[in-house]
Amino acid sequence: QETLVESGGGLVHPGGTLRLSCKVNDRIFTDFDRCTLAWFRRSPGKKRSFVAGIGWFGVITNYADSAKGRFTISRDDASRTIYLQMNDLQPADTAVYSCAGSLGYSVTMNEGDYNYWGQGIQVTVSS
Repeated sequence: QETLVESGGGLVHPGGTLRLSCKVNDRIFTDFDRCTLAWFRRSPGKKRSFVAGIGWFGVITNYADSAKGRFTISRDDASRTIYLQMNDLQPADTAVYSCAGSLGYSVTMNEGDYNYWGQGIQVTVSS
């Protein structure tokens, strides 16, 4: 059983929207309220980079500059799921998006601070 399972990727035209989901299983994150979850992405030929993160109880969020104003991260504690709503998608957003989790409090942009990763899901923005 995977700890983090992403869904919702696909192909979208420029200007379109997608919502990614990441279901968090309870094998590691037994107390869902007290975990920090984030989305990272790896574009072709580039290093993996932080997109957005949400902290304990959903109090704190953090966004990469490229995501501000277009993407929104949220969490639903009842379903143990986080979401990334992506609006006005552009070809530069094409990447494999991965969900990451940490038991720490800080909503860090450093991938090394996240101990648990999903398999990743492809998002392609193309006309």
